[in-house]
Amino acid sequence: MFDELVNNLIHLKQDFAKNYVGNAHIQEVIPSSTSKEFQIDECHLQMLHDFAKKNPIYFNSFEQKIAGTSCIVYEGDINEYWLNSIKHGSSCQPFYPTWIMSAFVMVSIAKKLGYLELVDIGSGDGRIAFCAKILKLVAHSIEIDEMLVELQKTISSYTNHNFNPKCNNASEFDYSQLKLAKPIFFIGGLPQMGGDVLAINIIEKIISSPNLKNNTGLVFAGTHSKRQLSGNLTNGGWNSLIEKYNLHVIDTVSLPTVWTFDQTVETPYIYTKFN
Repeated sequence: MFDELVNNLIHLKQDFAKNYVGNAHIQEVIPSSTSKEFQIDECHLQMLHDFAKKNPIYFNSFEQKIAGTSCIVYEGDINEYWLNSIKHGSSCQPFYPTWIMSAFVMVSIAKKLGYLELVDIGSGDGRIAFCAKILKLVAHSIEIDEMLVELQKTISSYTNHNFNPKCNNASEFDYSQLKLAKPIFFIGGLPQMGGDVLAINIIEKIISSPNLKNNTGLVFAGTHSKRQLSGNLTNGGWNSLIEKYNLHVIDTVSLPTVWTFDQTVETPYIYTKFN
């Protein structure tokens, strides 16, 4: 199911990007309704639309048929949040979100793998944690930028889905207080652009708790683009860290994100666990 859904989403994005004539800072699409190509629970799909409609970063939406699928196009602007988020240092990357549909697919895979809780590190506007909440995982959203946390709280209030936004430095946060049983951590940030430093800090915290280590999954956002990453592109650029900590790659899925909108490749998300 997921392979077909992912392929159809990529096809939708590439057709949209090729023909997009607008000038919004960011843009993404969500199918208007379920279909053979997008076999998603109708209630879940409407919740994704609700997230976009009630998210202040989007200022416009309109209907459009893309690659034969009726969709809603959402246009937005994240400049204000991006500028505010760059103040936190090199290990905290500026706010650039994945697509809402991509977040839903990623969390759906995590749920199928049997994880019970999702901890989104560097969560931006909280879309991954939101998807965890609507898919009945226990959601925790960790974000260092206070402006983005306020944005998450606004969305949480408007959508009536509390995905537990917390304004904390993920590298210093005490994860034992979350009482995690079988969590999966989503690590925001590309490798060699600060994401590796953040990931190492999180992994060291997990390793220090043997019970947590044995039941934990980790998802890294990678890249296939040499303009964003020099050196070894294996596992989206995360291969050195994966080898260092003896992680086992469970799955890799490439999905549309804001930062790959103008590219012919998507963003790879690498699912791993400790051996």
